[in-house]
Amino acid sequence: MSEWIEVCATGDIDDEDLIRWDHDGRSFAIYNTQKGFFATDGFCTHEQQHLADGLVTGTVIECPLHQGRFDIVTGRALRPPVRIALATYPVKVEDGTVFIRL
Repeated sequence: MSEWIEVCATGDIDDEDLIRWDHDGRSFAIYNTQKGFFATDGFCTHEQQHLADGLVTGTVIECPLHQGRFDIVTGRALRPPVRIALATYPVKVEDGTVFIRL
């Protein structure tokens, strides 16, 4: 059964930004958007560039390597060259702390 794992304080991620979070040999991207906090796999599905250096606009993350875009909420690929969606993970916020369920 999956469990909730503490990631960071809400204040650790600027508005409309993201951080890289590594856990148990895997890498994730944790986002702070106007719609709330979200989590996806950390690497672009196109050429494995980490999304932590990407640009967040609304609920879209743009990969820094080839400018492919993903919907942060659903993981859906939005713009070539990306075609494969990102995995997404449940996130909750309690008492100013961000948690992810893997």
